[in-house]
Amino acid sequence: MARRTTKQPLPDDFEEHILDTDIRDEMQSSFLEYAYSVIYSRALPDARDGLKPVQRRILYTMDDMSLRPDRGHVKSARVVGEVMGRLHPHGDGAIYDALVRMAQPWSMRLPTVDGHGNFGSPDDSPAAMRYTECRMAPAAVAMTASIDEDTVDFKPNYDSREMEPVVLPAAIPHLLVNGSAGIAVGMATNIAPHNLVEVVQALKHLITHPKATIDDLMRFVPGPDLPTGGKIVGLDGIRDAYETGRGTFRMRATARIESVTARRKGIVVTELPYGVGTERVMEQIKKLVMAKKLQGIADIKDLSDREHGLRLVIEVKNGFVPEAILEQLFRQTALEDSFGINAVALVDGQPRTLGLKQMLEVFLGHRFDVVRRRSTHRRKKAADRLHLVDGLLVAILDIDEVIQVIRSSDNAAAAKERLISVFELSEAQADYILDMPLRRLTKFSRLELEKEKSELERTIEYLDAILADEKLLRKVVSDELSDVAKEHGTPRRTVLLGAAPAVTASTSVEVTDDPCFVLLSSTGLLARTRDAEVPGSGGDRAGHDVVVSAVRTTKLADVGVITNRGRVVRLSVMDLTNAELPPTANDPNLQGTLPLAEMLALDNGERALALTSLPTDGPGLALGTRDGVVKRVNPEVPNRDEWDVIGLKDGDEVVGAVELTTGEEELCFISSDAQLLHFGAAGVRPQGRAGGGMTGIKLGSGQHVAFFGAFDPADAVVVTASGSSVALEGTEPGAVKVTPFSEYPGKGRATGGVRSHRFLKGEDVLVNAWAGPGPARASASSGAPIDLPEANGRRDGSGVPAPQPIAAIGSPVAAQVAGSSPDQAPDQALDRPAGEPGDATAPVEG
Repeated sequence: MARRTTKQPLPDDFEEHILDTDIRDEMQSSFLEYAYSVIYSRALPDARDGLKPVQRRILYTMDDMSLRPDRGHVKSARVVGEVMGRLHPHGDGAIYDALVRMAQPWSMRLPTVDGHGNFGSPDDSPAAMRYTECRMAPAAVAMTASIDEDTVDFKPNYDSREMEPVVLPAAIPHLLVNGSAGIAVGMATNIAPHNLVEVVQALKHLITHPKATIDDLMRFVPGPDLPTGGKIVGLDGIRDAYETGRGTFRMRATARIESVTARRKGIVVTELPYGVGTERVMEQIKKLVMAKKLQGIADIKDLSDREHGLRLVIEVKNGFVPEAILEQLFRQTALEDSFGINAVALVDGQPRTLGLKQMLEVFLGHRFDVVRRRSTHRRKKAADRLHLVDGLLVAILDIDEVIQVIRSSDNAAAAKERLISVFELSEAQADYILDMPLRRLTKFSRLELEKEKSELERTIEYLDAILADEKLLRKVVSDELSDVAKEHGTPRRTVLLGAAPAVTASTSVEVTDDPCFVLLSSTGLLARTRDAEVPGSGGDRAGHDVVVSAVRTTKLADVGVITNRGRVVRLSVMDLTNAELPPTANDPNLQGTLPLAEMLALDNGERALALTSLPTDGPGLALGTRDGVVKRVNPEVPNRDEWDVIGLKDGDEVVGAVELTTGEEELCFISSDAQLLHFGAAGVRPQGRAGGGMTGIKLGSGQHVAFFGAFDPADAVVVTASGSSVALEGTEPGAVKVTPFSEYPGKGRATGGVRSHRFLKGEDVLVNAWAGPGPARASASSGAPIDLPEANGRRDGSGVPAPQPIAAIGSPVAAQVAGSSPDQAPDQALDRPAGEPGDATAPVEG
């Protein structure tokens, strides 16, 4: 409940005086006082030490508390409390924010506070000051060195109870090295950080060449050196800033293109522009992807850690050009940002816009004054000490008499007067002798005092020379700057680029959907061609195994791998661009080969048999199983990565699979007992993916299908290789026979076929069989080619001995994809609607 207050009556002698004031004059004077306070007491740095008042007070307080680098850390709250209570009455929040920034290596090129604890990140705020600890960094010691030697002026604090420095001695050019940022009333400052070693070299050059030009100084300071590294693109704005104090330059992240997975490339960012955090970049990229303004990005991960530093991985979808996407990121996100230099600082109490040379000259003038005042102070101390040493030398010559004079005096005043008169000492010398304990006076050695006297005389002589000789003064400042650069200097982090790398207007984000072929070899190697030309059309494939399947598709499409388990596994054609093995010597058109095991995860015992272009219309696929089942599969492609295309019985497996092109091909079975059956594909009714097929060939007891295929019977040949069923697989060369396919009459489906090979003594099984467009090719398990015999007109004849065991048989790639023009991809790959399976240009989802 509020208390009731009673208004006190006015005294009888009270006289009311009302002063009329123009509100414009009152507002003007009040605003000017406020603006003056903000400009001089809070927002703008002093050009001499490069510090704002709060930064200067933090460093002075920490130095006064002896929080040096060789001491332990103390709570940040303790430092903030000392600064606020003694020097800076503006609230603890502003003080702690300034202290945190002085400790952040991504904010300051040369931190002046050594922080312990969570001091935040470019995206996150720091922990509260009661949780963090701090002490002076080595650079802060150089900023406050010799402050107690009358090197700078002091002024009363806000309540006139204590004194604070007007400016710090500042052996480091803080304004340029760490930069500054602040917003005052009617003006602002924004100065970029620079490299200490480069700035010191420019200062030393300016000491010896006071009339140096901007071009001369830019040989030493070519541009800013940002704490976070990165790149600066374009130097014209930097030159403008160095000449006039105002200019703009562009900062760009450091990024490179890497293979982030076995199948996919990505953009790896290791350095960000100054003042930009990873979370900000990630949020911008996610918004652009959600808004459909940026396509081709599959994922973005922040893998930064303390050991490896910043690592932002932007994964690029297959079918997109990483370099073009990176260029879009530079244009649309903070991976490229601008920095506007507005070099405003206080000079002689007035805000001024300074160029590079002016900032260097103001700092050098300050250092000359500091060294001059420091030399004067040290000379005075040395002269005072020399005066006392002279008195001690006089007294030490007759120490007994000195003691007698003191003992015989009535009081200290009388002893002082007698010492002055007897030994001709000054008042200061007499007081020093009287104040000294007797044990110390008797311990003095004449040799030590004379040595100290000579050292003091040399010191005074050297200091006098500095004060008298301007060249020596400049040399001292130059040498001290060299020492600072040697102790605190670090290599340059930011790369300067005259201009951004040119990106032609024709560079597209997406890879063009060019026609190509995807090939599968008998040993499980995958490859794709660079264009629509059919490889392997002529000549032997020396040093390579046999291509058992080839499909025409496009670079941005998907293909399917059909396995012996009756599965189809989706595979992106663009994933094959990561193949590292070189193309074969006789097929330079191949992009390279990649083991299938690196692309697909197959079950134990599962093998890849053939490829399919995943057609959505047409005659579909033809499959043949080990137990003699045949099936035509409807051309439907589910929106999944893998699916079944046949329902197999226990113990059965697919032995052959072919993508039909016309539906008029001949389906051919060859059994292990050398029976060959072929019939038209039109006689097999298409079924859905779950169907189990129908009987294709009748097998004898204990027999199985050795080969199944579908092809145009024109110019086709049949290759059979016989051997013993008890021999170890792959060790018996056997007997090989090549026969024209036209020698075998067609039979109806579900019959036993006709004999295709006559077994000799010791032979009872076909170890290898194949039928398809000729000429046929064979290879050994090592990949070496095997010469096949000439075609034999007898379909039931026996073979001729093979030079070595045959591992695979096939036909030229051109024959496998015959039936359409080689320079045109199939319609199902080119005309697939956007967003359907296999379309790499489908809209990006968040």
